[in-house]
Amino acid sequence: MNKQPTLIGAEEEYGCDVDGVFRKHTQQISNQFLNSIKEQRNSSKSKREGEFMSVAQIPTIVVEQWMREGFDIFSGEHTAAEIVKRLKRENLEAFLTTEKSV
Repeated sequence: MNKQPTLIGAEEEYGCDVDGVFRKHTQQISNQFLNSIKEQRNSSKSKREGEFMSVAQIPTIVVEQWMREGFDIFSGEHTAAEIVKRLKRENLEAFLTTEKSV
C-alpha cells in the first residue's frame, strides 16, 4: 500500500537579493495540528494497534529539508525506527504520534 503524502499549508516563494535568485519554502504549523498529534501520542500506550501503526506526522517542510540532506523517507530505504531517531535527534518529538517502541 503506497499512500501519497498530504501537503498542508506548504508555500513556496521566490525572490532575489545581492547573491542572486532564491527559493524559500515555508509552512505554518498550527497549534491544532500539534495538539492533535499530542493527543494521539498520549493515548497510544493504551491503544491496541492493528496491522498498521501511526508513528509520526511530519510536516512537508521537514521532509523537504531532509530530502535536500539526502534522507528521503519515501524511498523505502529508511526504517520507521531511523525516522523516529532522526526526529528525536533534531528535537522534533512533537511530530511523533506514538510513545510505543518502533
